[in-house]
Amino acid sequence: MKSYLDMTKEELQAEAAAMKKQYRQYQKMELSLNMSRGKPCHEQLDLSMGMMDCLSSDSDLNCEDGTDCRNYGVLEGIKEAKELLSDMMENNPDNIIIFGNSSLNVMYDTISRAMTHGIMGSTPWCKQQVKFLCPVPGYDRHFAITEYFGIQMIPVPMTPTGPDMDMVEKLVADDEQIKGIWCVPKYANPTGISYSDQTVRRFARLKPAAKDFRIFWDNAYGIHHLYDDRQDYLIEILAECKRAGNPDLVYKFASTSKITFPGSGIAAMAASPNNLEDIRRQLRYQTIGHDKVNQLRHVRFFGGIHGMIEHMRKHADILRPKFEMVEDTLEENLGDLDIGTWTKPLGGYFISFDTIPGCARAVVSAAKRAGVQMTGAGATWPYGRDPLDTNIRIAPSYPSVSDLALASELFTCCVRLVSANALIEDPDLQARLRSQRDAEKGVPAEAKEKTPEETEAKA
Repeated sequence: MKSYLDMTKEELQAEAAAMKKQYRQYQKMELSLNMSRGKPCHEQLDLSMGMMDCLSSDSDLNCEDGTDCRNYGVLEGIKEAKELLSDMMENNPDNIIIFGNSSLNVMYDTISRAMTHGIMGSTPWCKQQVKFLCPVPGYDRHFAITEYFGIQMIPVPMTPTGPDMDMVEKLVADDEQIKGIWCVPKYANPTGISYSDQTVRRFARLKPAAKDFRIFWDNAYGIHHLYDDRQDYLIEILAECKRAGNPDLVYKFASTSKITFPGSGIAAMAASPNNLEDIRRQLRYQTIGHDKVNQLRHVRFFGGIHGMIEHMRKHADILRPKFEMVEDTLEENLGDLDIGTWTKPLGGYFISFDTIPGCARAVVSAAKRAGVQMTGAGATWPYGRDPLDTNIRIAPSYPSVSDLALASELFTCCVRLVSANALIEDPDLQARLRSQRDAEKGVPAEAKEKTPEETEAKA
């Protein structure tokens, strides 16, 4: 089909009319579908039901070292759970603390602790002006934490290899008020990209002006591959920081939330010995110990990292067709129209979609009016403000395959309808986007195809 950027006004009007007619048909279907969050579907949750049977009232609930998991104690997590999570996170068990069910909760506590008591003897953040770097598009719940604590957020553009490291290096070196950066380094939320080797090494070699600067390394999707034969690889950040002489630079987070049961998983944090000792001092006042029975349940269910990897292959078998369906629908319905771009991740839970400027909110709104709930446009930016109004996060995991097929078709209809109307209303936008496209393709100015309107104006 002809690109929207090369259509005449009349062609765009005809396209908008056709899409409006199609859109009204979807509205008559009275749909109620949800693609708003990266929730595992029922079939994925069923994969972990065996966890309910691996412990019973007559089970031995003692660890190998004799610890009774029913009782108080073992502040940092049982030995077996630390070994399991350390294999998953690629860290030494001695450098890990096991927490409760949510890594997001651990991140919140880490920010809160820095606000009230500082980091390793530094001035508490509540007594300073604090700023945070936020790669965009990024994870809305990360941004919500820093916004809640009144921390100023500075957007940093994402590239295909990770955050813009030239910008990151300059900002952290020049401004001691910048205390941290949010990172989802593997199969990132929402782009699905993974940081390159060079990006990780540059992170490990940062020279921040603030001694209490920390990288918040949320490796939420470390083993969440979609394919056996195509997987992203990520350099282990703590080892790289140690090699670079910056062992205390990183807090690394992970959990089993999208591996077992999101509400009943186990979370972990890996860090340097200095950082961990700083955290232990606060943790002793916060809890006598987290749920060791649940930790033991996970250990018994998986048996080890190999069992966890096999378990994740089953997740991939459920998720892969959904991702491929969305990608195929986008390509079939939008591929030649120049009104949207999207990522094709090899893992994780999201596809990032960019509309032409000024259209994301209208697309999400149109989808909602037709019965498909999506993550709010702007959510992937700090304060919910996407300056170009382009980014939309697509979450394929929760709907059934049949519902997802319908939702994807509706989504592309909304993109086409909103885009056509936007270009009709703003011919200058169409001209700018066409010039930008042609420049990226290396098309000489004299070779560019002109619309009838441009030809008439020149005459």
